[in-house]
This record gives sequence, structure tokens and C-alpha cells, in this order.
Amino acid sequence: MFSGIVEEVGKIRSYNLSRMTVEASGVLGDLKVSDSISVAGVCLTVVELANDTFTVETVPETVDRSNFGELKPGGGVNLERALALGDRIGGHMVQGHVDGRGNVAASSKDGNSVRIRIGCDPELLRYIVEKGFITVDGTSLTVTAVHPDGFEVAIIPFTFEHTTLNERAVGDAVNIEVDVTAKYVERLVSPYISGIQAEAGVK
Repeated sequence: MFSGIVEEVGKIRSYNLSRMTVEASGVLGDLKVSDSISVAGVCLTVVELANDTFTVETVPETVDRSNFGELKPGGGVNLERALALGDRIGGHMVQGHVDGRGNVAASSKDGNSVRIRIGCDPELLRYIVEKGFITVDGTSLTVTAVHPDGFEVAIIPFTFEHTTLNERAVGDAVNIEVDVTAKYVERLVSPYISGIQAEAGVK
């Protein structure tokens, strides 16, 4: 479990779609083999450690659901270690289970913030609400607007400077994790909604 508060931006040293080695500093302090770590919003397991790197393994499900197919050596990735019991949660409860990809549709300055519009599929958009939580590339953000084809977020200067969001250009793919609470609510109420629709003759 994570909070979506990025600790540092690491640099990919090597990646072949199944094994990734990342250069880092801060997150290596107490990191151990078998620990979970969020890499660009994806929960992965540390399989190897060195003085200035850690290595994780990825599987086809990870590549298919995320933007990992587009990552290349030299690129940056947001990093966050798993929460420890008793830690403050500065963002929101993030699983690191990416629901799918979105694409940066627009980016513009708005006062001292940067407003980013992200397009995504209706299957994800159904769980996104204005002022709700959203995780983009592992960063906990607040949804500022919802549109028929996507949503917007406003990035404060600190977050923009200390995450990979400042590297994203229009057209770039980003990893999206919706608030898991919305999915649980839908699962719980769907049998009742189906029953009501059946009684009303709605197909």
C-alpha cells in the first residue's frame, strides 16, 4: 500500500520489458530484497539491490496495463516505498495496481500551477469524480474537472518539480489508478441496480 506521495524520481538504467534496473538514492536507505516499491505508480517487488540501483521484474500484465512498454533507459520514473504501519498518509490509499493508461491531452499554466488534461477510456472515467482522488504515474492528485473524454488535475509547483509530471508532453501515456472505493461501491450495489432494472423491465 502506498500514499501517492512521490519520494524521488529515479532513472531507468536498463529495461527489457521483463527486468528493470533503476538508479536511485533516497529510497535505497532501508529498501530490502522482496520489498514492494511503486515505480511510476506500479507496485513491483525488489529482486536485487546494488549501491545505487534496485532491480524489479515485470510481467506481460504489467506492460499491457501500464505505459511500461514505452519506458526506455535514461527516462525518469516516480518512486515511493511501501507505507509502514503508523506512517502519515499525505495523499490517499494507493494500491499500485494500475487500472489502465491515459494520455496527456493538454497542459497549460494556471497561475502558479500547471493544469493537465488527461484523456482516458469510459471504463476508467466512470470511477472518476470532481474533487475525488486519482493517481497519475504514482502521484496522488485531486480531480479538478471531469469531461466526457477525460479529466483534469492541477499540479502545485512542488509536485510538478519533484515528479515526472514535468516531463510529460501532449500525447504521452500515463498510468492511472482510480480510487478503489468507487470500484467496491459499484460491485456492492450492482446486484440491487440489476434487480430494480429487471423489475422495471429495463434491459
